[in-house]
Amino acid sequence: MNSFSKYFLDLFNQIWEDIQEWLLGLWNTLFSNVYENFKNYFDLIKYHSQNFDIFGWIMFVLSSAIMLGFIYFFFLRLVYYFRKYFKFQRTEVEKEELKEEIEVLNAKLIAAIDEKNKILSMKLSQLGSEGTEITPTTLLEEPERTRFTKLRAVDLQYNGQVLITHMRDEDRIALNEIAERFMNYCASQLNLYYPLKTIRLFLASMAASKVIILEGVSGTGKTSLPYALGRFFKNRAPIVSVQPSWRDRAELIGYFNEFTKKFNETDFLKAIYEANYRTDINIIVLDEMNLARIEYYFAEFLSILELPDKNDWKIDLVPDVWDNDPKLIIDGKISLPENCWFVGTANKDDSTFTITDKVYDRAMIIDFQSKGNPFNAKATEPMDLNISYLKNLFNKALDDYPIKEELIEKFYKIDNYMFDNFKIAFGNRTIKHMQLFIPVYQACGGTQEEALDYLFTNKVLRKFESLNTSFLTNEIELLIAEINNIFGEGVFSESIQYLQNIQRY
Repeated sequence: MNSFSKYFLDLFNQIWEDIQEWLLGLWNTLFSNVYENFKNYFDLIKYHSQNFDIFGWIMFVLSSAIMLGFIYFFFLRLVYYFRKYFKFQRTEVEKEELKEEIEVLNAKLIAAIDEKNKILSMKLSQLGSEGTEITPTTLLEEPERTRFTKLRAVDLQYNGQVLITHMRDEDRIALNEIAERFMNYCASQLNLYYPLKTIRLFLASMAASKVIILEGVSGTGKTSLPYALGRFFKNRAPIVSVQPSWRDRAELIGYFNEFTKKFNETDFLKAIYEANYRTDINIIVLDEMNLARIEYYFAEFLSILELPDKNDWKIDLVPDVWDNDPKLIIDGKISLPENCWFVGTANKDDSTFTITDKVYDRAMIIDFQSKGNPFNAKATEPMDLNISYLKNLFNKALDDYPIKEELIEKFYKIDNYMFDNFKIAFGNRTIKHMQLFIPVYQACGGTQEEALDYLFTNKVLRKFESLNTSFLTNEIELLIAEINNIFGEGVFSESIQYLQNIQRY
């Protein structure tokens, strides 16, 4: 034992001496020699500077400045990385503290829920003793206990049953009568004065596309038109104000919050969901839709609405299924109903984005250039109209007013002329819109030439906006002459007016 004690003490003394020697050596290396080093530097300068000429002194100053600058930036970068490291460490500590606070809040929330359940149980037992029949199932079915609060409220409002729109005999009228009644309703009931042509364009656009854009200067009644149509069909159109910050679909339909376990529902989503419970006409207005880029936040809708099978018109909301999800949310998806149209208004000014060809090709455009002139109209009441009857009217128009072969041939002639001289052409979507739009426009009381003139202006000539028309003055004059030659003098008045406006500005 004595031998081991002596060994251990000698070992400890040796280790301590080694540590002292290492610290002393570190001091001599880092600090004690600094003075001697600098002294040597100055001795070198003193020895060699005796033979410096003017050029030597200039080079001495420059080289010294470069070396001092290098040392300065080296230590500056070193300090920067140390500060960055300590800042990162502080951020990580703050994150850990925040996580701990969230865990504490979650624990308090669970405790509060348990306390609430105990209170409900006590009330339930008291009410049960008084003979009142209240079951725990009733308490669990409150709308606020689901992640879709607004949509579950719609389920309760409609009691899970689709609302059937029963039409009166006096409402079973043709498309041209619907157009005239709506015009008189707007004037007599709302003091809104729209030309009959504008209403025909709107109804025919509904047959061609689920997306309609009302474009023009502010104050011409763009937002009022779909709002008035909703009132006319006894189903007020919700107006959703588009914000400049919108970047994706989450701004439009909402998103699931992983922290609160709630889906942040929007009024837009609620309007779509409610339309699934109805059989009448549903119009959702996106007011000033080009305040943000349409192809960003509305891209998914533009793609889905082009699918030929309407059963595939579904939007993914959540990846999983909960037992208390709304009745019409199937496999985490919501359907875009056939009786729903999306109507956007778009101003043309410096505060808005340009609408791209991707949007123009998929939507129907109605241009508002001026306010309507007041006129006397007979008092007109709103009407009931269900989607089945409106679809039958559209199909009947396709059978009764097929597009004239002569008109199609003329259209292809002007299309070939446009491609040969301006490299501008239309695609298959325009053909599809033309086949649906022209017959319905004629059924509303217009002519096929007016309808084709409108489509040619808004689907083909609109592409001139991407060209430098100041160098195409002569070409545009020849195009106007060709239009008059093919379709007749002044028949395509809207197209000619559009081209003349391009020349003027």
